[in-house]
Amino acid sequence: MRLIAQGSAVVLAVALTTLPSPASATGRTAADRVADTTLAAALHRDLGLSPTGAAIRQDRESRSVPVETALRTRLGDRFGGAWFADGLKVGVLDETGAAAVRAAGATPVRVAHTEKSLATAKSRLDGTAVPADVHAWYVDPATNSVVVEAASTAAAEGFARQAGVTARTKVSEAPRPLYDLRGGDQYVINGNTLCSVGFSVNNGGFVTAGHCGGAGSPTLGYNNVSQGTFAGSSFPDNDYAWVRTNSNWTPRPWVNNYAGGNVTVAGSQEAGVGASVCRSGRTTGWRCGTIQAKNVTVNYSGRLVYGLTSTTACAEGGDSGGAWLAGNQAQGVTSGGSGNCSTGGTTLFQPLNEILSAYGLTLTTTGGTSRIIGWQDKCIDVPNSNGVDGQRLQLWDCNGTAAQNWTFPGDGTVRAFGLCMDVAWGSRDNGAAIQLATCSGNPAQQFVLSAAGDLVNPQANKCVDVTAWGGTGTPLQQWECTGGANQKWRRG
Repeated sequence: MRLIAQGSAVVLAVALTTLPSPASATGRTAADRVADTTLAAALHRDLGLSPTGAAIRQDRESRSVPVETALRTRLGDRFGGAWFADGLKVGVLDETGAAAVRAAGATPVRVAHTEKSLATAKSRLDGTAVPADVHAWYVDPATNSVVVEAASTAAAEGFARQAGVTARTKVSEAPRPLYDLRGGDQYVINGNTLCSVGFSVNNGGFVTAGHCGGAGSPTLGYNNVSQGTFAGSSFPDNDYAWVRTNSNWTPRPWVNNYAGGNVTVAGSQEAGVGASVCRSGRTTGWRCGTIQAKNVTVNYSGRLVYGLTSTTACAEGGDSGGAWLAGNQAQGVTSGGSGNCSTGGTTLFQPLNEILSAYGLTLTTTGGTSRIIGWQDKCIDVPNSNGVDGQRLQLWDCNGTAAQNWTFPGDGTVRAFGLCMDVAWGSRDNGAAIQLATCSGNPAQQFVLSAAGDLVNPQANKCVDVTAWGGTGTPLQQWECTGGANQKWRRG
């Protein structure tokens, strides 16, 4: 910041070119760089900016903030507003103000109204009775006017006239509150039954327990706001349902941990017997236990449900439908059980992947990519980044290239280059090649990364294995799980 003398006046100016560039900051972490990449991709998608263009624009926007602050102070009641459009623009009433703006490195624009006078006009609208068809009003510095948005031009003009304000008008849709869908939160069925949300799905809505409501039943959210309708429900035999929500609700890859935060959902790889699992529900919150048995048939007072998973975690009424997780992997939705959370009990859940398959749904996950790291701290790799059908996978030094970026979309597959990790020819034999193949829904393309670090194809119940304990360039195969280090993998 510097002082510039102009005749007998002293003008406060901040030169845009003297501020440090954000890009020159040091000590940035890998997470910072990932965030930068994500932001650049979003700016390209939504604003059409190239990575270079986005960086330049953000740098200039950042530099303009202290300039605007200084000029607002300097011009006082004669400040005509400010906005960014290929640089900082500042509204001025006369040449004196324009000179101050130019000296600060911004562009002056002659306007008729000060920011203060427009804010006064807007405050008169704030104090006027609002018709239902008037949606919003605000000061727009770029047009140096007050704007009223409404369902029609006539409605906007009438509102402005009632307040005694001259305003620009804009026809717009009515705004609405937006709410997040989150696993474990309460929802209400038919106005009187309480259950818990299972997991958000990208098809618009969430999965939950079938016994909570029948197809066509309306739901309210945790805030008693209209939420959606049961699009499908199965009970008994199964205990699952899908609620299709309205546009006020946004599916999120979150589960309420009832400690003031969320657990993120990365996929739906099924955990094994003995694995630790936790569940979320509106009555008893976040509770954990271990998996006791799978494919359990349960008799609910003469109504049989098949294929449930039994756990040592407790639950109580109202927890039904809530989310079960093993780490960040979605497991299922609460069905029923015995006991309670005071003396202990057993709780059963309906496995999630069956629900997704039954209704053709996809789980809402955190997305993103990760490496799969194993023997000798090397990565599962697509040779020469040649992502073609039938390409055998190998072990290679981790290098951060697309050849080692794997996605876990939540349907049990592991993907790269738009193809799926696959056991060649659907074989169940030791020595079968692990390869890329066109995604087909075949059981040979299902893989579970267990808590023990085994990457297992459930169809064969065998592990992804580094052939003969080799090093860089060694092809991968399917082999009986031995617990050896050449079969241990982790995401990273």
